[in-house]
Amino acid sequence: MKKLNLLLFLFILCMPLAMQAQQRNSKIVYTSDIDNFWQAYDSLATVSDTAKQVDILQKLYVDRGTPGLKAFMKARDYDARLWIKLIHQYPAFWKSIRKNTLSVKQQVVAIERSVEKFRKLYPELKPAKMYFTIGGLRSGGTTTDDMVLVGAEIATADGQTNASELSDWLKGVFKNQQNANLVGLNVHEYVHTQQKSGDTHILLSQAIMEGAADFIAELVTGRLNKNAYMIYGREHEAELKEKFKLEMFGSGTQNWLYNGSGNSHADLGYFMGYAICKAYYNSQPNKKRAIKNIIELDYTNEDAVTAFLKQSGYYKELVDKQQLLIELDKLRPVVVSLYPDINGQKDVSADLKELTIKFSQPMGEGYSINLGEGGREHFPLSGVNGFSDDRKAFKLKMDLKPGTTYDFIITDRSFKSKDGYPLKPYTVHFEVK
Repeated sequence: MKKLNLLLFLFILCMPLAMQAQQRNSKIVYTSDIDNFWQAYDSLATVSDTAKQVDILQKLYVDRGTPGLKAFMKARDYDARLWIKLIHQYPAFWKSIRKNTLSVKQQVVAIERSVEKFRKLYPELKPAKMYFTIGGLRSGGTTTDDMVLVGAEIATADGQTNASELSDWLKGVFKNQQNANLVGLNVHEYVHTQQKSGDTHILLSQAIMEGAADFIAELVTGRLNKNAYMIYGREHEAELKEKFKLEMFGSGTQNWLYNGSGNSHADLGYFMGYAICKAYYNSQPNKKRAIKNIIELDYTNEDAVTAFLKQSGYYKELVDKQQLLIELDKLRPVVVSLYPDINGQKDVSADLKELTIKFSQPMGEGYSINLGEGGREHFPLSGVNGFSDDRKAFKLKMDLKPGTTYDFIITDRSFKSKDGYPLKPYTVHFEVK
């Protein structure tokens, strides 16, 4: 009996230690990468040689990085050379953003509380870790597996940040950001770790997936999202709603998502997805079940996504998917001809040095050409001469060898009309005599 009491006493004595160990293991927010970056940044001033600066940043930042930093580097193709290039290119920005990034530690408690509130709204919440890093100005946040990866140099910027050296898109992003947005951003990314992963094939799926994260973040934080795309979306919802309806069953996301480069009103698909999710939530009597359905929607299943849209009641009238696809197809530009007309020919001259692609309508910025079935060995292009003044023609440089078969694909990845509609892909195949 005494032995039993002794064991019970030792068990009770060890309980606080076990609970402390469990709390340590349950840490979810990591900020050490920020401190490491600025230590490396300060050390760069001791040398002027670029190669030595790359070595310093590699040793003091990258090599000491968290698993989150390593994952972010892989996801966004970051390396030490890129950071050194950006530090040299945007000196005023880096000086102005330092204080904001270091203030992240003051928000850790609020972020942890937001996760607990999220768990109350969605008891099935799976654990994930949040890593605050200094990225390479390519992403404010993303996820991989069970990790939330935050680029604090974008996520903590605000209207006081010196963005004079940066793109118009980043200027617009920073202008509407506040420190209070940081918690919402992390909840947004945390939602993505709960969603089903897989390829989405239509714009509607991708927009709802992103918008769901914004909507759930709003429920968790109790704060209205004030990002630039949300502000613009609320002010122009009626016109955006009609344009989105026309394009939502297509595969092109260029007009709506991840289109910050050269676009003053980027990522409006986030707002459209948010508006649909909000309409769905408001239409459901069981709010907890609605949250579960929003998070667990299979975004890779077009039928499930289409049913979700219908249940939301966002579009009051009947949505005819096939008719919308027909109307969208009519708006897409096409290749009307090649000059000289070599496609399908078997006696093309090896002396041909230039090929002109002619389009059905003026094209916007960007171009994209892929290898054909023959691969690189049968790719005839050596460069580009660019668009004509009316942007209805695009010239390519050719380097041909006698007796060789060539092919390539003019793709819809970056070729799009001035109105933003993607080109219908066009395959070129020919033989040189």
